[in-house]
Amino acid sequence: MKLVFLGPPGAGKGTLAAKAVELLQIPHISTGAIFRAAIAARTPLGIKVKEIIDAGKLVDDETTIALVRERLAAEDAQKGYILDGFPRTIAQADALDSFSKVDRVVNFDIPDGAVIERLSGRRVCKNCGANYHILFTKPKTEGRCDLCGGELYTRDDDQSDAIQRRLEVYRAQTAPLIEYYRRKGLLVDVDARPAVDQVIENFRKALKL
Repeated sequence: MKLVFLGPPGAGKGTLAAKAVELLQIPHISTGAIFRAAIAARTPLGIKVKEIIDAGKLVDDETTIALVRERLAAEDAQKGYILDGFPRTIAQADALDSFSKVDRVVNFDIPDGAVIERLSGRRVCKNCGANYHILFTKPKTEGRCDLCGGELYTRDDDQSDAIQRRLEVYRAQTAPLIEYYRRKGLLVDVDARPAVDQVIENFRKALKL
């Protein structure tokens, strides 16, 4: 099964993708992972991506599309895949359609208020990087890591105003993409608000697994 996952920051796509990988036995492919692998392998495209990133620029559509095409040609992706972070635009979706036909596009739907609550409540240990949440996974001692006793802090991109900006960018980019796939009859909406196990159950039902 060839799937695309859509969903705003904080929808839990990474966690859900890990569960879906177990369920479907297909690779989870994110653009970030593709970039890192290509850079590590020092492929011609990887060298180009490193130069772009080192210059502080965004990787252009043409290069991103070429990398995704290269990754989807790998042996482990022949029986299917979960694409996460691509496509981000209609142009990328059109390009994907030219070399790989998607079976379903799963839109993990969650209101902005729930995203802000999830992300703004996240706390990270300065010392070991462990993650906590002021509502869902509280540390035993407020402000201190259970594992190493390190100080917990809120990352800059988890501040409410930063989250709001990220959501605005996501909605602007992805709203047209949601309609694009809905018109093609490929879009499946899954409520991403409940606990992970319930979302996975909703996912199974939506895809008739």
